[in-house]
Amino acid sequence: MKKGWLIAIAIVALLGAWLMGQYNGLVTANERVNGSWAQVETQLQRRNDLIPNLVNTVKGYATHEQEVFKNVSDARAKMAGAQSVDEIAAADGELTQALGRLFAIVENYPQLKADQNFRALQDELAGTENRIATSRRDYNGEVQSFNARIRQFPTNIVAGMLGFSSRDYFRSAEGADQAPTVTF
Repeated sequence: MKKGWLIAIAIVALLGAWLMGQYNGLVTANERVNGSWAQVETQLQRRNDLIPNLVNTVKGYATHEQEVFKNVSDARAKMAGAQSVDEIAAADGELTQALGRLFAIVENYPQLKADQNFRALQDELAGTENRIATSRRDYNGEVQSFNARIRQFPTNIVAGMLGFSSRDYFRSAEGADQAPTVTF
């Protein structure tokens, strides 16, 4: 009888250790997704912080391009107010298109393109865009790993019992694959 109890206790202990390992692995994977998302938000905020300086520099040269400046400002405000991954992705798409129009205007102002402050801001923004792309890629990779993990057997059982659910990918806004149309 004692041997049966010892075996039962050992099985329960092994099952408990396995469940604890599964839970800890899911928590770690979830936190990697959260950390990756924080990097995306950090880079998007960095871009949002650079944009007013860039717009003000361009405004000094192109005072009659008010609609473009308004579009950049509105898109930036949408980005700041976005909450979900989908809202942020949509706002990011609008902001990217508005910045594309802004840079198209710059082409008409050779003295602006030669301005050292503008060039420095443009370089900062280009670097930030690269960081955003890298952060998005890293985030989506972590989401893919997490989502795959919570769907694999037997982890899917533990994930379901403990309330872990799939995370959303960062997807570009509809129409983001089209170049912005610029008219003068």
